[in-house]
Amino acid sequence: MLENYLPVLLQIVIAGGFAGATLLASVLFGKATKRNSMKDSSYECGMLPLTAGQPRFSVKFYIVAMLFVLFDIEVVFLYPGAIIYKDYLVAYGAGIAWAALGFISILGVAFLYAWRKGVLDWKN
Repeated sequence: MLENYLPVLLQIVIAGGFAGATLLASVLFGKATKRNSMKDSSYECGMLPLTAGQPRFSVKFYIVAMLFVLFDIEVVFLYPGAIIYKDYLVAYGAGIAWAALGFISILGVAFLYAWRKGVLDWKN
């Protein structure tokens, strides 16, 4: 049974050896230059870095992003059911309609809650 794992072990050894050899060659053959503040500064397409690296996003951005994902998942779950709705209606009866309506109503309540809280108001 151990001979089945020999190719995997061989590939791990070869990958590790290649990574180690590449790092060692970089250290041995690379140029050792003197460091200064200009070389250590970040490079942004020729622009001088005048401000901090990353701007801060407001919490509202993340809340809207989560709501987008939530309602996008709703469409992902409802689309297959909408495609074969008639077949399911014949096979399972009206229960499928009530399940879909319950799912939509729960997400509708979540949407109304977010709307009332002002999450979707872009003016603030």
